[in-house]
Amino acid sequence: MFKNLRYFVVVGVLLVNTSLDAQDHPNIVVIMADDLGYGDVSCYGATELETPNIDRLAAQGQRFTSGYCSASTCTPTRYSMLTGNYAFRKKRTGIAPPNAPAIIKPGTETIASLLKRAGYATAVIGKWHLGLGSEGEGRSTGGPDWNGELNPGPLEIGFDQCFLLPTTNDRVPQVYVQNHRVLNLDPNDPLWVGNHKPAEDHPTGITHRDTLKMDWSHGHNSTIHNGISRIGFYTGGHAARFRDEDLADKWVEKSNEFIESNKDKPFFLFFASHDIHVPRMPHERFQGKTTLGYRGDSIIQLDWCVGELINTLDRLKLTDKTLVIFCSDNGPVLDDGYKDGAIERIGQHRAAGKYSGGKYSVYEGGTRTPFIARWPGRIQPGISDELVCTIDLAGSLAALTGQALANEDCVDSQNVLGALLGQPGAKGRDHLVQQDNGTSGTYGLRAGNWKLHRYDKKSARNVVVEQELANTKVPQFQLFNLADDPEEKNNVLATHPDVAKALQAQLAKIIQDGRSR
Repeated sequence: MFKNLRYFVVVGVLLVNTSLDAQDHPNIVVIMADDLGYGDVSCYGATELETPNIDRLAAQGQRFTSGYCSASTCTPTRYSMLTGNYAFRKKRTGIAPPNAPAIIKPGTETIASLLKRAGYATAVIGKWHLGLGSEGEGRSTGGPDWNGELNPGPLEIGFDQCFLLPTTNDRVPQVYVQNHRVLNLDPNDPLWVGNHKPAEDHPTGITHRDTLKMDWSHGHNSTIHNGISRIGFYTGGHAARFRDEDLADKWVEKSNEFIESNKDKPFFLFFASHDIHVPRMPHERFQGKTTLGYRGDSIIQLDWCVGELINTLDRLKLTDKTLVIFCSDNGPVLDDGYKDGAIERIGQHRAAGKYSGGKYSVYEGGTRTPFIARWPGRIQPGISDELVCTIDLAGSLAALTGQALANEDCVDSQNVLGALLGQPGAKGRDHLVQQDNGTSGTYGLRAGNWKLHRYDKKSARNVVVEQELANTKVPQFQLFNLADDPEEKNNVLATHPDVAKALQAQLAKIIQDGRSR
């Protein structure tokens, strides 16, 4: 039954895409939030705060109720979004450590390389967390040469320019990377990044806990910067270090510069926000603006960023020429290593909406997120139940700009352009593989309203929004019917063995084949 459904989806997409004109090359802005849950914004049901700018995108475009990322953690989702390949197919795509070398190697086809070939100016601004540098460049661990040229990186996979938070802000170092260099680095104060304490008297979140302005709850207790202890150790580079509170402003500033300088030609901007990832330390003007603590305040800050980008497009008269896609890299988590009041002040807010799970899990709350596409004049406002995923942006944007995909590239990226544009009769994908992190052997397969869980280690790091639980023993397979059980509480595998068997075979084939496109 799934084979026939897949056939009609492909045919339907091909038919609607033939109506697109070859000269339609809009500007493209992908705004990816970090750890933003399905229920975290008001257009998806949040009542304890308001997100007017994200709501504006939704009101003017397609708001998807089945919009997904492909993994419930950041590095694998970002990898799969850019490459169009499921991250479980590649080793070392788990959460990247501070000194990780480049995970996406030069020569890999990406959204950026596809659009660059189509004549676009391309930039990534914000959180990277996909590694920098090569392995074995004469340094003991390979990876980033923080005091030299950070190559390869985004510029080697299709981006013309980048302005980055190199890892993620709970991991060291707290510096900006512009193109191939750490910005404002003083050669007389070299930057060192490592996994071990550099000196016995090096201040950490353990030895100097009483000095912290935000306490840690677990794991984030190494080098202190800006009164917050992080994962990993670093020294030096003091002139290059930033303030957490200024990150959002810097992303907007650099994005506006890029848009301004490329307003007369097609451009692709990947705006990779760090909000609302820990440590949540929004700018002072947003602190205290919600009842939800710094987590809620960071959502308001994210919404402000979206508004600033929208305003820039309006001011430059680019709104009708620009496709904006808003998404998140995974679902929500409250306590992710810091005591920032997220649990204590949650109140009536439900970060994952009606869904169970969140970051780190393959329950719907881990990968079903806000997903909005706006292109005034081309996308009619509405709500879509079609299944779309960030992994499909490569195939869909290639179709939009007339770029052919080689057989060996973007092997899991479906062309769901018709669904993204809200075209009548257009269908999204008919199935989606979800994963937690890296190559742990934990998968979810959604096909229609059926959802299969597969736990090869027969244990699950069950994370719910209110608290984090230890690993729990689970059967290898579970089956849920999302139509009447969106919270995935009732395992119906025993009563629907044929469905379970078909989905198990389908998932095994997708993994074994090395491709699903």
